[in-house]
Amino acid sequence: MVDLAAEPRIVTAGVSLLDEALAAQAVAHLPVDWRPPLPGTDQELARVLGDPRRAAANAVAAERMLAAGATLVDVLPAAEVVGLRPGEFCHAGPPITWERASGPLRGALIGAMLFEGLAGSPDEASSLLAGGSVPIEPCHARGGVGPMAGVVSPSMWVFVFRDEAHDRTSWCTLNEGLGKVLRYGAYAPEVIDRLRWMSAVLGPALQAAVRRSGPIDVKAIIGQMVQMGDEGHNRNRAGTLMLLRDLLPHLVDAGLPSTDVAAVARLIGGNDHFFLNLVMPAAKLQTAAAANIPGATVVTTMARNGTDFGIQVSGTGDAWFTGPAGVPSGLFLGGYGPDDANPDIGDSAITETAGLGGFAMAGAPAIVRFVGGTVPDAVRTTSEMYEITVAENPAYALPVLEFRGAPTGIDVASVVRTGLLPQINTGIAGRVPGTGQVGAGLVQPPVECFTTALSALASAAPPM
Repeated sequence: MVDLAAEPRIVTAGVSLLDEALAAQAVAHLPVDWRPPLPGTDQELARVLGDPRRAAANAVAAERMLAAGATLVDVLPAAEVVGLRPGEFCHAGPPITWERASGPLRGALIGAMLFEGLAGSPDEASSLLAGGSVPIEPCHARGGVGPMAGVVSPSMWVFVFRDEAHDRTSWCTLNEGLGKVLRYGAYAPEVIDRLRWMSAVLGPALQAAVRRSGPIDVKAIIGQMVQMGDEGHNRNRAGTLMLLRDLLPHLVDAGLPSTDVAAVARLIGGNDHFFLNLVMPAAKLQTAAAANIPGATVVTTMARNGTDFGIQVSGTGDAWFTGPAGVPSGLFLGGYGPDDANPDIGDSAITETAGLGGFAMAGAPAIVRFVGGTVPDAVRTTSEMYEITVAENPAYALPVLEFRGAPTGIDVASVVRTGLLPQINTGIAGRVPGTGQVGAGLVQPPVECFTTALSALASAAPPM
């Protein structure tokens, strides 16, 4: 019932003319930031929003995501966990061929060929890769994730994660450190030497420490780091130090040479991004728990290969919906600039898919100086992400928002209806193979990913 005797309330939306006129007359009113749905999506959006399965399916997806655990249980060679055979490689993002691969991905594949002893020079590696006889496939296709180029070869070691709630395993490579590293497409001799040290010393040392300590609850560490100013994608300082705190006594007690223990401690303690490679498989377990629910419109994967940005959605299974990867905007290292930047690359957007990274920026004000934003931008970004998600994760509570849970579970229909795109914090790789990292910044997915996913969801919806 409308109370016509009450004081009228004025709400403004759309163009600012009415809002400005009322403000100039000191008239109380409420501006609303309203946007129309993305162009050309009306009929498919109506069909998806009218799908009688959607509400219950998304509720199940959210319940599974929030219930997922993430425990570090072992550290092993990729050949034993991923099932890679000699001459096979995984990479970040949706499927791609050598012909369409970007500079950083090509550089990382060349480096992996050299590391595995399959080529004697970069030119020989390039020739073999261009010949089409080297199998490559996404990390996601084998249940894992890879940062930046995400290239994984059989001899590389990986963190092994378990989600006992859903009987699922995930994995991610060990973080190489900063500077010229394989994940950014560098393959200089020092890069290959570091990879060999990681396989000979770092991997076995971490394995010994984890096996002595027993399973480590990484989800609990992530919850703490979010309250300590990390957002889990571009800032992992607190998480890295908490992991080192837990592992160091077991490293010392494992009977390893003291020089190896010192070298491992220096690598972890001197690299604030080390813990990213543990946040990523934890996030993968969380999002994978929500996969393959008919009618659910929740995004379960966001990933980039340096050429394409791709998403996967719960209600459409393993199908990829892709669009051109954008170039991040942000801050650049040394003498590098925007012309040196490669389009967006890496599986690390799995952190945003799980409600961390750009979605938790409000809790990480220190990160904004690294990615070129402001503190108000961080709070506004997280607040907007609540508009396109189906749940809030109490395990990842944000103190600055009165301990509100991080926005979790991107809803394709909400993205299309509002026009708000997910915000991603990311590193920036050099576009020329062999360059390495050139900066860090912010980027958003192309709208095509969400409009084509919406079309597929509409086609799969029951008749109205």
